[in-house]
Amino acid sequence: MELKIYKDKQEVAEKFSSYFVDKLKGRNSFYVALSGGSTPKIVFDVLAEKFSDKVDWNKVHFYWGDERCVPPNDDESNYKMTVEHLFSKIEVPKNNINRIMGEKDPNGEAMRYANLLEIDTDSVEGVPQFDLVILGMGNDGHTASIFPHEIELWNSEDHCVVATHPESGQKRVSINGKVINTAKEVAFLVTGASKAEKVEAVIEQTNGYKKYPASLVNPSSGNLVWFLDEEAASRLNQNPS
Repeated sequence: MELKIYKDKQEVAEKFSSYFVDKLKGRNSFYVALSGGSTPKIVFDVLAEKFSDKVDWNKVHFYWGDERCVPPNDDESNYKMTVEHLFSKIEVPKNNINRIMGEKDPNGEAMRYANLLEIDTDSVEGVPQFDLVILGMGNDGHTASIFPHEIELWNSEDHCVVATHPESGQKRVSINGKVINTAKEVAFLVTGASKAEKVEAVIEQTNGYKKYPASLVNPSSGNLVWFLDEEAASRLNQNPS
């Protein structure tokens, strides 16, 4: 595990964007699972503003780690957010954008998307392998859309699962833990003081940490990077890298 701690979410976004572009160098293709949330939104802004003409976007194949079961024009859609902050500002082939169809029946869409991942990506022991999975973490310790009350979905046999938000009851389609931990690299983007308690619990494995799905992120490659701002890292003992 590597910790990278920066001043604020803007610096996190800029440093992560540089890291992301470095990963693309020398690659003929790159398969990435995106995250929703406020920090990725800033990352996408930075990528579009500073790297739009410095990256061969033909090489980058975009997928999502999770999506809310809403239409693609809904304000809650992770896809819509990515279009507004990234895709509308860069030259990327439409065929490289592989969204989860949140408007479809959740169970059928989970099956379709799992099949798509199996077709499009290389697999390791039957599990689709991304070059990079980008994750956030909620105030409750959830990641992708695997929530504490449904932590058993992490080890589901299905590569994509249907999750339920614990408060709203909203359905979501999410990749499972096996797909996350099979990725060549996993990067957390976590910012804000509201995340500090769970960041401490997961990283320092304090009492009760195992009930948080984010604690189960442990890629077999060993390549796990946390991008944190000072607020999210405020309870950690470690020094920034």
